This record gives sequence, structure tokens and C-alpha cells, in this order.
Amino acid sequence: MKRFFDFLLAFVLIVFLLTPMLFIALLVKITSEGPALYWSDRVGRNNCIFKMPKFRTMQINTPAVATHLLSHSEQYLTPVGGFLRKSSLDELPQLFNILKGDISFVGPRPALFNQEDLIALRTKKGIHTLIPGLTGWAQINGRDDLPIPAKVDFDEYYLKNGSFLFDLKILWMTPFKVIRLEGVKH
Repeated sequence: MKRFFDFLLAFVLIVFLLTPMLFIALLVKITSEGPALYWSDRVGRNNCIFKMPKFRTMQINTPAVATHLLSHSEQYLTPVGGFLRKSSLDELPQLFNILKGDISFVGPRPALFNQEDLIALRTKKGIHTLIPGLTGWAQINGRDDLPIPAKVDFDEYYLKNGSFLFDLKILWMTPFKVIRLEGVKH
């Protein structure tokens, strides 16, 4: 049921948001050098690597590490990058990952391929068996403000207590967190 729900909702949202997504892509392209999309290697279910797109918010010479590991990360932002990140509009291309089945609407956020501490802790607790998500329990409980062990504790809670109703609760809460910019540092 979850996969059917994910596919159907992602399809409807892509149709509905296609024009705004094309506008954002054009805005990224005309305000900075490089492609409109940034493809990163992410860790999916059972620690398999997949490609995940985002609208590019950083300059093309930015090191491929988690943003919180960059000193003075703001210097790497494109002219529209800060707005796209804070509003989470940079995440819209991930709707195509949901269609494909790489991610779900709800689950632990997919780690970057080089976030070894996060990957190891998730694997130790069995979280790696879940399909990652566009949003998740950790995202609505702190997002960037959470240290990795706390984030993994929220992921573990989701692993043990996940259900369709819990997913609906997370989906309901997510827009309110995004609108209030809660837990966003970059």
C-alpha cells in the first residue's frame, strides 16, 4: 500500500508542479554557471548507492561533503541557493526518485555516500533496511539541528513504530516545519 500511495502521490505532484519546477530550473541556470540539477550519490535501502537529484544550490566547485562540514558554506551558495534550501524547493526533483522507488515520501533521509558515521550507526541499528524518504521523523524533530546520534534515534523510533498512519502524521507535519524554517541552518 505504501508503494502505491508513494507512486500515485508523486505522479500527481509532478504533474501539478511541473511548471514551477521548470521555472526553478531556469532560475538556477540563469543565475549561476553549471547545470540546473545536482546529482549526488546517496545511500538507499540495504546501503545500496543511488543517484539523487536536487536543484543545484551550490557553486559547481563546491566539495562533495555534507554542507555542515564546509567552513563558511554560505560562500558556496548560488544567488538563489539559500532561498531554495530554506524553502526545501531544491528537493522537488526527488519526486522522480519516489516514482522510481529509490525513496519513499517518508523514511530516514538518505545519507551522502561519504557520511560514514551516519551509515555505520544506521546499519548497526537496522535502519539501513528501510527505504529512505523525502521527509522523516528526524526531519520534523530537528533536521539540521540534530547531532547524528539523535537523528539515528529518531530513525530507529520510526523503524520500530512505522505505520501508514504514522507516515500520514509525518507528511501532515512536514509543511508546517518547512514554512517555519525549523531546523534549517543553510
